[in-house]
Amino acid sequence: MRQPAVYILSSGKEGTLYIGVTSDLVKRVWEHKQDVVEGFTKRYRVHQLVYFEQYADMLSAITREKQLKKWNRLWKLQLIAEHNPAWRDLWPDICG
Repeated sequence: MRQPAVYILSSGKEGTLYIGVTSDLVKRVWEHKQDVVEGFTKRYRVHQLVYFEQYADMLSAITREKQLKKWNRLWKLQLIAEHNPAWRDLWPDICG
């Protein structure tokens, strides 16, 4: 089932971060993990799903993505730590 989502990937605990938006979180994270698409996440090995939020519509997800991208790094790290203190890869939670 497709559902709009905003997600944050990391290269490791408090590592390089990537914020994205998608209508299919499982497919998109799989693409990042498999380095299917050239770009930032492939170049910097940003493959761990450390945070995500799901939305009822794509406009809300895009609005939130833009908001998060404007945040400073400390706020992003705090958001992740608040919801995922161990910084574990959430991929098994969404793909299974």
